Amino acid sequence: MAERPMRMDTSKGLPAMESHRDLHIWIIENLKMVPVPRRAYRNFFEEHCYIVLHVPQSLKATQGASKDLHYWVGKEASRDAEDAACSFVQHLQEALGGATVQHREAQGHESACFLSYFRRGIIYRKGGLASGLSHVETNMYNIQRLLHIRGRKHVSAAEVELSWNSFNKGDIFLLDLGRMMIQWNGPKTSIAEKARGLALTRSLQDQERGGRAQIGVVDDEAKATDLMQIMEAVLGCRVGNLHSTTPTKSINQLQKPSVRLYHVYEKGKDLVVQELATCPLTQDLLQKEDCYILDQGGFKIYVWQGCMSSLQEKKASFSRALGFIQAKGYPSYTNVEVVNDGTESAAFKQLFQSWSGEQGKNKNPRGIGKLLQVKLDVGKLHSQPELAAQLRMVDDSSGEVEVWCIQDLRRQPVDPKHRGQLCAGSCYLVLYTYRNMGHIQYLLYLWQGLQASAQEIKALSSNAEELDLLYHGALVHEHVTMGSEPPHFLAIFQGQLVVFQGSTAHSGKEQLTSATRLFHMRGTDNHNTWTEEVPARASSLNSSDIFLLVTASFCYLWFGKGCSGDQREMARTVVTVISKENKEIVLEGQEPPHFWEALGGRAPYPSNKRLPVDMSGFQPRLFECSSQTGHLVLTEVVFFSQEDLDKYDVMLLDTWQENNQSYEEVVEGSLGAVSAISEITAEINNFQMSRWPVSGRAGPLAQQALKGSEDSSENELELGPKADCGGASTSRSTSTSTSTSTSTSTSSYPSSPRCLSNGGLPREQLMHQAAEDLPEGVDPAHKEFYLSDSDFQDIFGKSKEEFYSMAKWRQQQQKKQLGFF
Repeated sequence: MAERPMRMDTSKGLPAMESHRDLHIWIIENLKMVPVPRRAYRNFFEEHCYIVLHVPQSLKATQGASKDLHYWVGKEASRDAEDAACSFVQHLQEALGGATVQHREAQGHESACFLSYFRRGIIYRKGGLASGLSHVETNMYNIQRLLHIRGRKHVSAAEVELSWNSFNKGDIFLLDLGRMMIQWNGPKTSIAEKARGLALTRSLQDQERGGRAQIGVVDDEAKATDLMQIMEAVLGCRVGNLHSTTPTKSINQLQKPSVRLYHVYEKGKDLVVQELATCPLTQDLLQKEDCYILDQGGFKIYVWQGCMSSLQEKKASFSRALGFIQAKGYPSYTNVEVVNDGTESAAFKQLFQSWSGEQGKNKNPRGIGKLLQVKLDVGKLHSQPELAAQLRMVDDSSGEVEVWCIQDLRRQPVDPKHRGQLCAGSCYLVLYTYRNMGHIQYLLYLWQGLQASAQEIKALSSNAEELDLLYHGALVHEHVTMGSEPPHFLAIFQGQLVVFQGSTAHSGKEQLTSATRLFHMRGTDNHNTWTEEVPARASSLNSSDIFLLVTASFCYLWFGKGCSGDQREMARTVVTVISKENKEIVLEGQEPPHFWEALGGRAPYPSNKRLPVDMSGFQPRLFECSSQTGHLVLTEVVFFSQEDLDKYDVMLLDTWQENNQSYEEVVEGSLGAVSAISEITAEINNFQMSRWPVSGRAGPLAQQALKGSEDSSENELELGPKADCGGASTSRSTSTSTSTSTSTSTSSYPSSPRCLSNGGLPREQLMHQAAEDLPEGVDPAHKEFYLSDSDFQDIFGKSKEEFYSMAKWRQQQQKKQLGFF
């Protein structure tokens, strides 16, 4: 069925459009919209305004991306031309309907979205269209101009004064002499900038000279004497040194973290700006009846329009944004993006603490598993590349697998019979070998357990590098953190992946004979199933999944009421990996007394059936990484494809699913609700008086906590919690920044809520508690220290001495995961 053409309101002066094209450009000439010839699409005259419409031809390929409607303002354009462009944009918005995002662009400060339409760069042309006679003159050789080429991923070329004074050390310049084009590369330019500059030069050669102009490149003036003679004949002899590079945007501005939300409305003839919130922003601040302005630190301005806001408010969006920019004293070129309720971009959503597809819907309990309950037909991966890309599966997982464990800082081979049995306290190298298009390929997973030490993690990377040398650099490395395994990693173990607590010295069946252990089993087939050992207590259960309880005398396979038949079938095959004993199947609600006794008694646990999480609504994002200026800068690549990857790039692909859980996600869904934790009885009989002598001077453990971790990568002190039995009181705060030394004193410790000679505080008073809800005297930055020794060992899986000897960042990571941050 043929695609219907877009209908435009010709009464408002809107031209017809060819519906099969993805990009449409008009120039505002004599206050009218005039279409730009396609061959001239990347040429922009400084005295004009332009309207650019991008309509993705495959909404499926762009995951439901909306249309983008831009109006571009040249630096010499008149106010009347800008007003006309803004008016036409509003009419186009009404005619297009649906999901359309509006943008205001200024010359030299365009958004990444706008620049992404012009892969070979854009060209700014002096003057207006009348003075240029035509958008683009082809086969014209009577030309003498100097173009300044700037940018890394997206390049632009602006005509500048034909003089050596226009040159600088960090950019590229093109001397265009008609039949001869000389590209001069500054000594500070990178190889990637040179390559992209040359792509722009060659495109000018093809489009404006019919491929008949000669191109010369000056990389080193001393080695390009012939070309330098031509340049000096046109520009004269250079006097003095070249200028330094002028940055286009400051790094501080690009990475400015300040984000503020405003309610902006008109009261009479006045524009009222009311600040509502700053970080962290929550989605419920956006009411569907109103419009809001989100200020990203002056770097970018978003206007959000509620679906129930009035038409007059929507029409006033750009004028309000411009009034806001003026009131704030921001530059006139500040980028503006108008987003409609329900069509927000990924860049907009990431400025909020969390974002759900539709406000008011029940949120899925994250952290209890993010698994779509569907069958995976791996046979379709070869015939349907888009399915393989969506699932991030390089093949059908039928290749060869080899596993090494990091022991004594060296890699030790793992017996193939046990290669799917990993330990949370260790690190592993998993080498996957497969064939692609007849060639052997290698994928090396670097798996890091959450309880692994800093030394083991460092050894993991060094051993991976050594292994890579053995394969002559042919290994593709992928870092994997326990709990965030990608689909392919799970698939290569064919459903037999089991993660035990502890380290390799205490793993496997040796412990099963002497300890009570609980295993959480998730998955529906051989390609998505994995099993993890969890704390052996009732609060670890949830109704959506299956658990295996193993003791010295019995073995129970517990089926939650929300689990599926596929889950039950997979669980029956996986349990043999953990224990060969006979298993008794127990249905939720029909547990025998021995079951609860082994778990330390009944306790609340998540009992709502988990809904599958559909991640298809989230847009993957690609970023180019650069540290050329001495800072790490991430520049987003919009509407990206494989063409955006080249050998000069370092890129970061964010696919949403394969990132570590945030603190909020862990709190919401890891070990159950706070109400469940509150049911666990605290053991407070092991705290030794010697830890805190009567004199108030800290004992050995306190000194260790105060000293903290002396990690070579960090230059700050980790202060331990402070307590004494003397009754002195100080006010509590949420930060403990200090520069004092690590030596102890007799008067620097605020009081604890009680003398701790008889034990620590109950865990329910410390876990997942905000600073204001803690007992009086507890240091919010070190809540874990107030646990009894037995509770600390039970929760953290190690003693306090072991914990405080870890690197500081590792301490913080574990505290976040367990609710003590």
